[in-house]
Amino acid sequence: MTPAPTAALPGAAVPDQPTCASDAGSWCAEFYRVTNSDFLARSADTIVSTTFNVTLIVVVCVVARFLIHRAINRIVDGATNSRISRLLGRAPRLRSGSQVAVTPRRAQRARTIGSVLRSISSVVILTVGAIMVLAEFGVALAPILASAGIVGVAVGFGAQNLVRDFLSGMFMLLEDQYGVGDIIDVGEASGVVEAVGLRITTLRALNGTVWYVRNGEILRVGNMSQGYAVAIIDVPLGHTADVPAATELAERTATARIAEEDLADVVLEPPKVLGVDRLGPEGVTLRLTIKVKPGEQFSVQRAVNAAIADALEEANVPRPLLVPTADFRPSAS
Repeated sequence: MTPAPTAALPGAAVPDQPTCASDAGSWCAEFYRVTNSDFLARSADTIVSTTFNVTLIVVVCVVARFLIHRAINRIVDGATNSRISRLLGRAPRLRSGSQVAVTPRRAQRARTIGSVLRSISSVVILTVGAIMVLAEFGVALAPILASAGIVGVAVGFGAQNLVRDFLSGMFMLLEDQYGVGDIIDVGEASGVVEAVGLRITTLRALNGTVWYVRNGEILRVGNMSQGYAVAIIDVPLGHTADVPAATELAERTATARIAEEDLADVVLEPPKVLGVDRLGPEGVTLRLTIKVKPGEQFSVQRAVNAAIADALEEANVPRPLLVPTADFRPSAS
């Protein structure tokens, strides 16, 4: 007689299911009950542990990025509000003892550097997090890192000008070579700085032309607005003029002009008479200098020049002779 089939014992594994599925309360049993998949059930422990680790890495990266960005923002806000400078005792002071307000130039420099630091921190955190996630999935990182190094070298050679512009822009910002509102000369272009970026500096020339200068191409910078400026006034005289008397008249007129309301607030020191600066066939040139606030040298120079010219004309001081040129033809009068 054929023996009767024995009934399956309670809790025993069914022949077509993985052995671990019979372990009540295990991840294998839960995955098999939900998906009815042998592969997912056998890999249940790995899937759960990997998912937990990946989630933990992502959370840590997000929290680290948030905390670092918050710290950078607090530092930038402190720099723009002069809070850090007051704590360090480095805030500049006026003669009266009050602290100088933070300039827009310093605020822009702080915000630009803060933006760069935030970008760098984000790239570093995301790169480290991606590498750790790939390691959790068992991906071989050595070939990837080697390939990334080769690609980085190739990109570095192709974008070396771009890298140079960025590095030059960083150093210009850190060293405070110039800022928005400064009048600078960078060789091929000169004018008022309208924007300072990590790659491009924007200048507006006197005639309104906007120049976009790559930071990596700037070899030298002449800043006419850093700290203070000097207005240079050249006074042309004829050879027959009484130079001492004309010098005294020019100094007196310049002193009176800068004491007026429209110039008194921008002039820092009384005019200095340097004396005869040039002697030529057309006449003699006197030179005066006036120390003024940054960017105000041209307006002061024009105003004092006009005042001295009127004073010399009223005093009948001889003016330089007109030197004829090859194309000069006197009038028939």
